Amino acid sequence: MTARILAVPANVFPLSVGCVTPGVARPSITTVTRGYPKTDEAPFRRVDARTERWREHRVQVRIEFVDAAFRALDQVGPDVSMGDIAKEAGAAKPKLYRHFEDKTDLYNAIVDRVRDMLWERVLTSVNLTDDSIAELVHTAATEYVAVVSAHPNVFRFMLHSHFSQQVKETERALVAARQSARRAAEFFAGLLPTESIDVTGIELVNYSIFGAVASATDWWLGANQREVSAMPVERFVDYLAESISALAQAHARFNGVTIDPSKPLRSAFCSASA
Repeated sequence: MTARILAVPANVFPLSVGCVTPGVARPSITTVTRGYPKTDEAPFRRVDARTERWREHRVQVRIEFVDAAFRALDQVGPDVSMGDIAKEAGAAKPKLYRHFEDKTDLYNAIVDRVRDMLWERVLTSVNLTDDSIAELVHTAATEYVAVVSAHPNVFRFMLHSHFSQQVKETERALVAARQSARRAAEFFAGLLPTESIDVTGIELVNYSIFGAVASATDWWLGANQREVSAMPVERFVDYLAESISALAQAHARFNGVTIDPSKPLRSAFCSASA
């Protein structure tokens, strides 16, 4: 599939920590005393280069360990251990624990990687201006199932692993789902033509969709372990697309709105009383 890159509003994807924020001017220098600029704001603190390099190093090492976790999950399965991941990374387990506080911390990083991977794949595969809602939904389902098919054990791990048996860890997966639901709600609200958009309502239906998709994925992965091709990929994509569309349509009707799935986002919504 040829990727179609789209411009994403800056308020949807906040700038990463450490990036320069556009439009924020540096403090103006009024006078100089003993070689230090005097400003109306707090004195400028010099960044310790060694501290910054160490921070960047830690970020990079964490990324490499998450990469190794994906490889270990693909090979070993959802019951992967911290030792398996450290071995795959070519490091001793104590080093892994120096960069991740515990299993929960690593679990969180894996969940975040999957979330970001899905967002990137979907948003670079659609044209939010011209694609119809039906096309958007089907493309999103296609990209999602492609990731699940490429890393089935990663999804089994997130759903059933011993890493997530504790309540705190299970709640983290729900928090990630809620964050994604809110992110998607604000994103789509920004694309719609009216300013009177109920972001909370969109968040609710998105959260419902995420739950339905997760449950269907759990079934699909389990069924395909018991039977050969219990549901082929193409049919599962179609099932998810139909389920997502049905939930969205039901939510719209509940709020007195109709959706024409054959139209793009900007013109697909209208009041049921119109």
